[in-house]
Amino acid sequence: MRGRNVQAASSASSSIFSHFWASALRTKPLISPSDGFYSRTNSGEVLERRLGVVDLVLLGVGASIGAGIFVVTGTVARDAGPGVTVSFGLAGVSCILNALCYAELATRFPPVVGGAYMYAYTAFNELTAFLVFAQLMLDYHIGAASIARSLAGYIVSFLEIFPLFKDNIPNWLGNGQEFFGGVVSINVLAPVLLALLTFILCWGVGESSTINSIMTSLKVIIVVCVIFAGAFEVDVSNWSPFSPNGFQSVLTGATVVFFAYVGFDAVANSAEESKSPRRDLPIGIIGSLLICIALYIGVCLVITGMVPYYLLGEDAPLAEAFTSKGLKFVSFLISVGAIAGLTTTLLVGLYVQSRLYLGLGRDGLLPSFFSEVDSKHHTPITSQVWVGIVAGVLAGLFNIHSLSRILSVGTLTGYSVVSACVVTLRWKDKTASQVSSSTWREGVICLVVVACCGFGAGLFYRVGWPWVSIVAAVFALLAAIALHFRHIHGDVPGFPCPGVPFVPALCIFFNMFLFAQLHQEAWVRFVVVSIITVIVYAFYGQFHANPEGSGVYFRVQG
Repeated sequence: MRGRNVQAASSASSSIFSHFWASALRTKPLISPSDGFYSRTNSGEVLERRLGVVDLVLLGVGASIGAGIFVVTGTVARDAGPGVTVSFGLAGVSCILNALCYAELATRFPPVVGGAYMYAYTAFNELTAFLVFAQLMLDYHIGAASIARSLAGYIVSFLEIFPLFKDNIPNWLGNGQEFFGGVVSINVLAPVLLALLTFILCWGVGESSTINSIMTSLKVIIVVCVIFAGAFEVDVSNWSPFSPNGFQSVLTGATVVFFAYVGFDAVANSAEESKSPRRDLPIGIIGSLLICIALYIGVCLVITGMVPYYLLGEDAPLAEAFTSKGLKFVSFLISVGAIAGLTTTLLVGLYVQSRLYLGLGRDGLLPSFFSEVDSKHHTPITSQVWVGIVAGVLAGLFNIHSLSRILSVGTLTGYSVVSACVVTLRWKDKTASQVSSSTWREGVICLVVVACCGFGAGLFYRVGWPWVSIVAAVFALLAAIALHFRHIHGDVPGFPCPGVPFVPALCIFFNMFLFAQLHQEAWVRFVVVSIITVIVYAFYGQFHANPEGSGVYFRVQG
């Protein structure tokens, strides 16, 4: 009897594991955009296509450029000197390569929400997609709360310019009042700002896009004015020496400022609300990034030309540079630009989060109420309110800035997976129209080798062994060459990423190189979040997921 019980228990556990593994390896079918895919929720309501190409470009710029353009440019210049311009150029080129991967998938996939999550679901499997979502979402939640507190602080500082408010605004209102030894930090203004932006996003994508366009345009105009005002104060002798601490400081600076460009991927998540997605999404993704590169390099040239790099301040280097030249009115413009920049960054961040929740709700990996779309406003109000509540609680009660060390994990993970998706979806077997399982495994192994080499190169560079990093880069190159010769990479409709598989492999290598530069707490966070995600999937996701989705399909423009 005991033997039968043991055998039954063993059979049951084997069955549970088999079901989990079979569910985890499920994929979402790829339907060509030419088939006119448009997803409809269970309630029969759809998102509204209101975003044109200009809206998408401004969406990307709004997400990428915040108050950091007035701060990070100067802080990195303290180490890299005028060579910070090259740092931003190198980081910009790396982001353009990542953007090319996003652009191909944005035109290859049906115009629906999901972004990196949906790409991973199709190219790899269900569990990988869920892991990508979890890593991204933690970044988004913490980032939104942190930006909201920063925005509240900037608004308070701006109001204190006027004598009426000078030293009359309590800390708990905008800057944060700490209690219980700093465990709790009350900030009333941050949740209020989040509630206001959440209401705008729930009201309609057209209205929120209009506000984003106005605020982003204001921000860009202010940055351009700052560049032109500073150009007349430039002393070219301050650009010599151009790289006082060597090229390594310039390269290190590139790894830091890479995150200043993060945000262009928000455009990919707006596919379902784009008027002509196949035409406009690549323009929005790449166009917004090019604008950001030009603005960042312009600010770098001005700030390092106005003041010697070693005299730049740490907290507000650009504002201090103009103040030292007697141009205090420009400092006022910088304050306004910072508020506008943080507002658009926060607005777009909340927008992207709700669309990701909407996608998982449709696929069953999250409860179905996340998939509801309001019949009047054509927005996912439930998902949007949930996102606002999470960010509001975090921003109102905790000093989220202390969690900044564990940010960027989701971004780098998402970028790397998207690059890998470009390669895997291009594979064709040499003798069959579909890729064989052995060919697929060989390709995945090559991609994993590239990722591991990138992480290893980053670690060795971090500890001061650059020559070992070069060896790791050579191994990554060999893996990319193997990808090139062992697989046939087919052509794709829409916008093709050039240089496949070398461009995506380079993206993966550099993203993992940056991953190795993060704090050790970020690596621990990656492992912990992954374990929790697998547990949630095991107890809920695998039983409710529906890769086919609950949508209906009909033709759309573009």
